[in-house]
Amino acid sequence: MQLDWVYNKVAEINVHSLAAAQQRQNSLTKPPGSLGRLEQLAMTMAAMQGKDKPTIDRVHISVFAADHGIAEEGVSAFPQAVTVEMIRNFSRGGAAISVLAKYLRAELEVINLGTVIEHEELPLVRLQAIAAGTANFSKQSAMSDSQLSEALQVGADAASRAKKSRAQLFIGGEMGIANTTSATAVACALLGLPAEQLAGPGTGLDSAGVKHKAEVINRSIDLHRAELDSAIKILGHLGGFEIAALTGAYIQCAQQGICILVDGFITTVAALVAVNINPEIKQWMQFAHASAEPGHKKLVAALEVEPVLDLSMRLGEGSGAAMAVPVLQMACQLHNNMATFAEAGVSSKD
Repeated sequence: MQLDWVYNKVAEINVHSLAAAQQRQNSLTKPPGSLGRLEQLAMTMAAMQGKDKPTIDRVHISVFAADHGIAEEGVSAFPQAVTVEMIRNFSRGGAAISVLAKYLRAELEVINLGTVIEHEELPLVRLQAIAAGTANFSKQSAMSDSQLSEALQVGADAASRAKKSRAQLFIGGEMGIANTTSATAVACALLGLPAEQLAGPGTGLDSAGVKHKAEVINRSIDLHRAELDSAIKILGHLGGFEIAALTGAYIQCAQQGICILVDGFITTVAALVAVNINPEIKQWMQFAHASAEPGHKKLVAALEVEPVLDLSMRLGEGSGAAMAVPVLQMACQLHNNMATFAEAGVSSKD
Protein backbone atom coordinates (compact mmCIF):
# COMPACT_ATOMS: atom_id res chain seq x y z
CA MET A 1 0.00 0.00 0.00
CA GLN A 2 1.27 3.45 -0.93
CA LEU A 3 0.32 5.06 2.36
CA ASP A 4 3.48 6.76 3.56
CA TRP A 5 1.97 10.17 2.78
CA VAL A 6 -0.76 9.84 5.42
CA TYR A 7 1.91 10.08 8.13
CA ASN A 8 3.50 13.26 6.76
CA LYS A 9 3.73 16.27 9.03
CA VAL A 10 0.74 18.63 9.10
CA ALA A 11 1.01 22.38 8.52
CA GLU A 12 1.72 24.53 11.56
CA ILE A 13 -0.91 26.79 13.08
CA ASN A 14 0.31 30.42 13.06
CA VAL A 15 0.78 31.23 16.75
CA HIS A 16 1.66 34.87 15.99
CA SER A 17 -1.66 35.41 14.22
CA LEU A 18 -3.42 33.69 17.10
CA ALA A 19 -1.78 36.04 19.61
CA ALA A 20 -2.66 39.09 17.49
CA ALA A 21 -6.25 37.91 17.17
CA GLN A 22 -6.45 37.41 20.93
CA GLN A 23 -5.12 40.92 21.49
CA ARG A 24 -7.70 42.33 19.07
CA GLN A 25 -10.55 40.46 20.76
CA ASN A 26 -9.51 41.96 24.09
CA SER A 27 -9.64 45.48 22.64
CA LEU A 28 -13.08 45.32 20.96
CA THR A 29 -16.00 47.29 22.37
CA LYS A 30 -17.57 44.51 24.44
CA PRO A 31 -17.01 42.84 27.79
CA PRO A 32 -14.36 40.12 27.44
CA GLY A 33 -15.93 36.81 26.47
CA SER A 34 -19.37 38.31 25.82
CA LEU A 35 -19.51 36.88 22.30
CA GLY A 36 -18.92 33.42 23.70
CA ARG A 37 -17.64 30.80 21.27
CA LEU A 38 -17.76 33.25 18.37
CA GLU A 39 -14.58 34.81 19.76
CA GLN A 40 -12.71 31.52 19.82
CA LEU A 41 -13.96 30.56 16.35
CA ALA A 42 -12.63 33.81 14.90
CA MET A 43 -9.29 33.48 16.66
CA THR A 44 -8.92 29.88 15.50
CA MET A 45 -9.64 30.89 11.91
CA ALA A 46 -7.05 33.67 12.19
CA ALA A 47 -4.44 31.16 13.36
CA MET A 48 -5.30 28.73 10.56
CA GLN A 49 -5.17 31.42 7.88
CA GLY A 50 -2.12 33.21 9.31
CA LYS A 51 -4.01 36.51 9.26
CA ASP A 52 -5.03 38.93 12.00
CA LYS A 53 -8.38 39.35 10.25
CA PRO A 54 -9.63 36.04 8.83
CA THR A 55 -12.23 35.68 6.08
CA ILE A 56 -14.35 32.81 4.77
CA ASP A 57 -15.23 33.73 1.19
CA ARG A 58 -14.20 30.55 -0.61
CA VAL A 59 -15.72 27.25 0.54
CA HIS A 60 -15.03 23.92 -1.17
CA ILE A 61 -17.49 21.05 -0.71
CA SER A 62 -16.66 17.50 -1.81
CA VAL A 63 -19.42 14.91 -1.48
CA PHE A 64 -18.05 11.36 -1.67
CA ALA A 65 -20.49 8.62 -2.69
CA ALA A 66 -20.18 4.83 -2.75
CA ASP A 67 -22.11 1.63 -2.10
CA HIS A 68 -21.52 -0.93 0.66
CA GLY A 69 -21.57 -4.71 0.51
CA ILE A 70 -22.87 -4.84 4.08
CA ALA A 71 -26.24 -3.69 2.69
CA GLU A 72 -26.78 -7.39 1.83
CA GLU A 73 -27.40 -7.96 5.54
CA GLY A 74 -30.56 -5.84 5.57
CA VAL A 75 -29.14 -3.01 7.67
CA SER A 76 -30.76 -0.11 5.79
CA ALA A 77 -34.34 1.02 5.34
CA PHE A 78 -33.63 2.03 1.71
CA PRO A 79 -32.46 0.01 -1.33
CA GLN A 80 -28.98 0.51 -2.78
CA ALA A 81 -30.46 2.10 -5.91
CA VAL A 82 -30.88 5.25 -3.80
CA THR A 83 -27.13 5.93 -3.84
CA VAL A 84 -27.08 6.52 -7.60
CA GLU A 85 -30.45 8.24 -7.53
CA MET A 86 -29.10 10.71 -5.00
CA ILE A 87 -25.96 11.28 -7.09
CA ARG A 88 -28.27 12.35 -9.91
CA ASN A 89 -30.15 14.56 -7.45
CA PHE A 90 -26.91 16.24 -6.36
CA SER A 91 -26.04 16.88 -9.99
CA ARG A 92 -29.43 18.41 -10.76
CA GLY A 93 -29.35 20.71 -7.74
CA GLY A 94 -32.24 19.06 -5.88
CA ALA A 95 -30.42 17.76 -2.77
CA ALA A 96 -30.06 19.69 0.48
CA ILE A 97 -26.32 20.17 0.02
CA SER A 98 -26.90 21.41 -3.54
CA VAL A 99 -29.27 24.10 -2.27
CA LEU A 100 -26.96 25.10 0.58
CA ALA A 101 -23.85 25.18 -1.63
CA LYS A 102 -25.65 27.49 -4.07
CA TYR A 103 -26.72 29.77 -1.23
CA LEU A 104 -23.15 29.90 0.13
CA ARG A 105 -21.71 30.33 -3.38
CA ALA A 106 -19.50 27.38 -2.52
CA GLU A 107 -17.67 25.18 -4.99
CA LEU A 108 -19.47 21.81 -5.03
CA GLU A 109 -18.27 18.54 -6.51
CA VAL A 110 -19.55 14.97 -6.17
CA ILE A 111 -17.14 12.04 -6.40
CA ASN A 112 -18.51 8.56 -7.15
CA LEU A 113 -16.02 6.01 -5.81
CA GLY A 114 -18.09 3.01 -6.82
CA THR A 115 -21.79 2.18 -6.93
CA VAL A 116 -23.66 -1.03 -7.65
CA ILE A 117 -25.64 0.71 -10.40
CA GLU A 118 -23.80 2.71 -13.05
CA HIS A 119 -24.93 6.15 -14.15
CA GLU A 120 -24.56 8.38 -17.17
CA GLU A 121 -22.14 11.32 -17.34
CA LEU A 122 -23.46 13.99 -14.99
CA PRO A 123 -22.55 17.64 -14.36
CA LEU A 124 -20.52 18.20 -11.17
CA VAL A 125 -19.94 14.45 -10.78
CA ARG A 126 -16.48 12.91 -10.97
CA LEU A 127 -16.55 9.18 -11.68
CA GLN A 128 -13.57 7.63 -9.88
CA ALA A 129 -14.98 4.15 -9.35
CA ILE A 130 -12.76 1.73 -7.45
CA ALA A 131 -15.27 -1.15 -7.55
CA ALA A 132 -19.04 -1.58 -7.52
CA GLY A 133 -19.09 -0.86 -3.80
CA THR A 134 -17.13 -2.47 -0.99
CA ALA A 135 -17.33 -6.14 -0.10
CA ASN A 136 -19.67 -7.42 2.64
CA PHE A 137 -17.49 -6.99 5.73
CA SER A 138 -19.57 -9.49 7.71
CA LYS A 139 -17.92 -12.11 5.49
CA GLN A 140 -14.59 -10.62 4.38
CA SER A 141 -12.57 -7.42 4.45
CA ALA A 142 -14.50 -4.46 3.04
CA MET A 143 -11.51 -3.36 0.95
CA SER A 144 -8.27 -4.76 -0.34
CA ASP A 145 -5.09 -2.87 0.52
CA SER A 146 -4.92 -1.39 -2.97
CA GLN A 147 -8.58 -0.28 -2.84
CA LEU A 148 -8.03 1.42 0.51
CA SER A 149 -4.97 3.21 -0.81
CA GLU A 150 -6.89 4.36 -3.89
CA ALA A 151 -9.84 5.63 -1.84
CA LEU A 152 -7.57 7.60 0.49
CA GLN A 153 -5.87 9.13 -2.54
CA VAL A 154 -9.19 10.16 -4.09
CA GLY A 155 -9.86 12.15 -0.93
CA ALA A 156 -6.38 13.65 -0.93
CA ASP A 157 -6.85 14.74 -4.54
CA ALA A 158 -10.09 16.52 -3.59
CA ALA A 159 -8.23 18.41 -0.87
CA SER A 160 -5.55 19.35 -3.40
CA ARG A 161 -8.24 20.74 -5.72
CA ALA A 162 -9.55 22.80 -2.80
CA LYS A 163 -6.04 24.13 -2.21
CA LYS A 164 -5.64 24.98 -5.90
CA SER A 165 -8.90 26.96 -5.84
CA ARG A 166 -7.62 28.85 -2.77
CA ALA A 167 -10.41 27.51 -0.54
CA GLN A 168 -10.42 28.82 3.01
CA LEU A 169 -12.71 26.06 4.26
CA PHE A 170 -13.16 22.41 3.24
CA ILE A 171 -16.38 20.50 3.83
CA GLY A 172 -16.58 16.77 3.17
CA GLY A 173 -19.97 15.16 2.62
CA GLU A 174 -21.01 11.57 2.01
CA MET A 175 -23.72 9.44 0.45
CA GLY A 176 -24.02 5.67 0.47
CA ILE A 177 -26.79 3.31 1.52
CA ALA A 178 -25.66 1.34 4.61
CA ASN A 179 -22.80 3.72 5.35
CA THR A 180 -23.96 4.35 8.93
CA THR A 181 -23.41 0.62 9.52
CA SER A 182 -19.89 0.83 8.16
CA ALA A 183 -19.14 4.03 10.08
CA THR A 184 -20.52 2.55 13.31
CA ALA A 185 -18.38 -0.55 12.91
CA VAL A 186 -15.25 1.58 12.41
CA ALA A 187 -16.11 3.72 15.45
CA CYS A 188 -16.80 0.67 17.64
CA ALA A 189 -13.45 -0.86 16.71
CA LEU A 190 -11.59 2.41 17.35
CA LEU A 191 -13.30 3.13 20.68
CA GLY A 192 -13.57 -0.45 21.92
CA LEU A 193 -17.34 -0.16 22.39
CA PRO A 194 -20.13 -2.63 21.61
CA ALA A 195 -22.38 -1.68 18.73
CA GLU A 196 -25.39 -1.30 21.03
CA GLN A 197 -23.80 1.93 22.34
CA LEU A 198 -23.35 3.51 18.92
CA ALA A 199 -25.83 2.02 16.44
CA GLY A 200 -28.70 4.27 15.38
CA PRO A 201 -31.57 4.38 12.90
CA GLY A 202 -29.54 5.72 9.97
CA THR A 203 -32.02 6.26 7.14
CA GLY A 204 -34.96 5.28 9.34
CA LEU A 205 -34.69 1.84 10.92
CA ASP A 206 -37.13 0.90 13.66
CA SER A 207 -35.93 -0.48 17.00
CA ALA A 208 -35.83 -4.05 15.67
CA GLY A 209 -33.79 -2.86 12.70
CA VAL A 210 -31.31 -1.05 14.94
CA LYS A 211 -30.95 -4.18 17.08
CA HIS A 212 -30.26 -6.29 13.98
CA LYS A 213 -27.77 -3.69 12.75
CA ALA A 214 -25.88 -3.86 16.06
CA GLU A 215 -25.79 -7.66 15.92
CA VAL A 216 -24.32 -7.57 12.39
CA ILE A 217 -21.66 -5.08 13.49
CA ASN A 218 -20.66 -7.03 16.60
CA ARG A 219 -20.45 -10.26 14.63
CA SER A 220 -18.35 -8.57 11.95
CA ILE A 221 -15.90 -7.05 14.41
CA ASP A 222 -15.45 -10.49 16.00
CA LEU A 223 -14.66 -11.89 12.55
CA HIS A 224 -11.89 -9.33 11.92
CA ARG A 225 -10.73 -8.74 15.50
CA ALA A 226 -7.26 -10.26 15.07
CA GLU A 227 -6.52 -7.80 12.23
CA LEU A 228 -7.87 -4.62 13.82
CA ASP A 229 -4.64 -3.38 15.37
CA SER A 230 -4.42 0.09 13.75
CA ALA A 231 -6.73 2.80 12.48
CA ILE A 232 -5.71 2.11 8.89
CA LYS A 233 -6.49 -1.60 9.20
CA ILE A 234 -9.82 -0.88 10.88
CA LEU A 235 -10.72 1.45 8.02
CA GLY A 236 -9.78 -1.16 5.42
CA HIS A 237 -11.61 -4.05 7.06
CA LEU A 238 -14.80 -2.25 8.11
CA GLY A 239 -14.95 1.08 6.26
CA GLY A 240 -16.41 2.33 3.02
CA PHE A 241 -14.79 3.93 0.01
CA GLU A 242 -16.38 7.29 0.86
CA ILE A 243 -15.32 7.07 4.52
CA ALA A 244 -11.74 6.35 3.42
CA ALA A 245 -11.88 9.25 0.95
CA LEU A 246 -13.08 11.59 3.71
CA THR A 247 -10.19 10.41 5.87
CA GLY A 248 -7.71 11.05 3.07
CA ALA A 249 -9.19 14.49 2.42
CA TYR A 250 -8.91 15.47 6.09
CA ILE A 251 -5.31 14.31 6.30
CA GLN A 252 -4.34 16.20 3.14
CA CYS A 253 -6.18 19.36 4.22
CA ALA A 254 -4.22 19.40 7.48
CA GLN A 255 -0.98 18.84 5.60
CA GLN A 256 -1.79 21.72 3.22
CA GLY A 257 -3.11 24.08 5.89
CA ILE A 258 -6.82 24.19 5.00
CA CYS A 259 -9.46 24.49 7.72
CA ILE A 260 -11.73 21.44 7.85
CA LEU A 261 -15.37 21.79 8.83
CA VAL A 262 -16.53 18.32 9.89
CA ASP A 263 -20.20 17.51 9.28
CA GLY A 264 -22.05 14.81 11.26
CA PHE A 265 -21.81 11.19 12.36
CA ILE A 266 -20.14 9.54 9.38
CA THR A 267 -17.71 12.37 8.70
CA THR A 268 -16.82 12.50 12.40
CA VAL A 269 -15.93 8.80 12.21
CA ALA A 270 -13.57 9.66 9.33
CA ALA A 271 -12.18 12.50 11.47
CA LEU A 272 -11.62 10.04 14.33
CA VAL A 273 -9.69 7.74 11.98
CA ALA A 274 -7.56 10.66 10.75
CA VAL A 275 -6.82 11.84 14.29
CA ASN A 276 -5.88 8.30 15.30
CA ILE A 277 -3.38 8.27 12.42
CA ASN A 278 -1.97 11.68 13.42
CA PRO A 279 -3.34 13.54 16.48
CA GLU A 280 -2.00 16.86 15.11
CA ILE A 281 -4.70 16.79 12.42
CA LYS A 282 -7.35 17.75 15.00
CA GLN A 283 -6.03 21.30 15.28
CA TRP A 284 -7.17 21.89 11.67
CA MET A 285 -10.72 20.75 12.39
CA GLN A 286 -13.87 22.58 13.42
CA PHE A 287 -16.95 20.47 14.19
CA ALA A 288 -20.14 21.80 12.66
CA HIS A 289 -23.11 20.24 14.42
CA ALA A 290 -24.32 17.68 16.93
CA SER A 291 -25.90 14.92 14.86
CA ALA A 292 -29.14 13.34 16.03
CA GLU A 293 -27.57 9.95 15.22
CA PRO A 294 -27.11 8.49 18.75
CA GLY A 295 -23.46 7.48 18.38
CA HIS A 296 -22.30 11.01 17.57
CA LYS A 297 -22.18 12.01 21.25
CA LYS A 298 -19.67 9.25 21.92
CA LEU A 299 -17.52 10.44 19.02
CA VAL A 300 -17.35 14.11 20.03
CA ALA A 301 -16.64 13.04 23.61
CA ALA A 302 -13.76 10.85 22.43
CA LEU A 303 -12.37 13.69 20.32
CA GLU A 304 -12.97 16.20 23.17
CA VAL A 305 -14.65 18.72 20.86
CA GLU A 306 -17.85 20.76 20.93
CA PRO A 307 -19.92 21.20 17.76
CA VAL A 308 -20.96 24.70 16.74
CA LEU A 309 -24.67 23.91 16.18
CA ASP A 310 -27.31 21.53 17.51
CA LEU A 311 -30.27 21.45 15.13
CA SER A 312 -31.22 17.74 15.53
CA MET A 313 -30.02 17.08 11.97
CA ARG A 314 -28.90 13.69 10.66
CA LEU A 315 -29.12 14.04 6.89
CA GLY A 316 -25.44 13.81 5.97
CA GLU A 317 -24.22 15.07 2.58
CA GLY A 318 -22.26 17.81 4.38
CA SER A 319 -25.54 19.65 5.05
CA GLY A 320 -24.94 20.30 8.75
CA ALA A 321 -21.51 21.71 8.01
CA ALA A 322 -22.94 24.00 5.34
CA MET A 323 -25.45 25.30 7.90
CA ALA A 324 -22.57 26.24 10.22
CA VAL A 325 -20.65 28.26 7.61
CA PRO A 326 -22.62 31.51 8.17
CA VAL A 327 -21.87 31.29 11.89
CA LEU A 328 -18.13 31.10 11.17
CA GLN A 329 -18.46 33.93 8.67
CA MET A 330 -20.27 36.14 11.17
CA ALA A 331 -17.67 35.34 13.82
CA CYS A 332 -15.00 36.62 11.43
CA GLN A 333 -17.07 39.70 10.54
CA LEU A 334 -17.46 40.65 14.20
CA HIS A 335 -13.76 40.10 14.83
CA ASN A 336 -12.70 42.13 11.80
CA ASN A 337 -15.15 45.02 11.83
CA MET A 338 -16.12 45.85 15.39
CA ALA A 339 -14.48 49.01 16.69
CA THR A 340 -11.84 48.89 19.39
CA PHE A 341 -12.28 50.91 22.58
CA ALA A 342 -9.68 53.38 21.32
CA GLU A 343 -11.33 53.75 17.89
CA ALA A 344 -14.78 54.27 19.36
CA GLY A 345 -13.70 56.56 22.17
CA VAL A 346 -15.29 54.20 24.70
CA SER A 347 -13.75 53.75 28.12
CA SER A 348 -12.29 50.31 28.57
CA LYS A 349 -12.49 48.12 31.67
CA ASP A 350 -10.33 49.34 34.56
